[in-house]
Amino acid sequence: MYLLFVAYFVIGLVVGSFLNVCIYRLPEGKSIVSPPSACGSCGHRLGVLDMIPVISYFLLGGKCRYCGMPYSPRYALVEFLTGCLFVLCGFYYLPGIQIALVFVFVASLIVLTFVDFDHQIILDEVLILMLVCGAAYVYFSHGDYWDALYGMGFAGGLMLLIFILSRGGMGAGDVKLCFVLGLWLGLKASIVCLMLAFILGGAIGVFLLATGIKKRKDPIPFGPFLCLGAFISLLYSPYLIYYYWRLFV
Repeated sequence: MYLLFVAYFVIGLVVGSFLNVCIYRLPEGKSIVSPPSACGSCGHRLGVLDMIPVISYFLLGGKCRYCGMPYSPRYALVEFLTGCLFVLCGFYYLPGIQIALVFVFVASLIVLTFVDFDHQIILDEVLILMLVCGAAYVYFSHGDYWDALYGMGFAGGLMLLIFILSRGGMGAGDVKLCFVLGLWLGLKASIVCLMLAFILGGAIGVFLLATGIKKRKDPIPFGPFLCLGAFISLLYSPYLIYYYWRLFV
């Protein structure tokens, strides 16, 4: 069993390395296949030893081996984060098609999170991938497409209403994201997801404003909070619902 979790972690590290490419290139409309990865400062093509997930960053001291320019530790963070999240998924899903689809879901959430942080956009191509994989996930997990449709209607419909009432204060990308998340999560988990997203988003937003990190007119992307809420809800919504009813109802 432990070897399986190690395998998930290693797979996550490798996938995370690819996600870094997606996070950097997709918003700019670049191919994620070619050209091969290169240093952003000197343009030198990176070798195998330069791209070992996480390890290369520490072995090279966070600097390019060819020009010595430092590069962001976020590359290693994305790789490590992906590995950890894949392991968490392994506690709740047996090996097979379901967990493979969940890995795609988690990887998509990571890409959407960091792209939204950087550019305040939700990538349609990632949403399409999530939509297709979400339909397959419902089929292989429980087959209850009505619950999936209810989830889409609730999460997407509520965000669409907020988008209309706020007159663009909520991004259209967040609305589309919620429709897709509703498909994956179903009705009950979608409710949990949105509750978590609004609570976390509100708390962190207040903190950023209170500390002066953000000004009142500065945009604070909501997509990362939706993605975080979606991941937590996918794995833990039954437990959260249970303890909520125990404590407050």
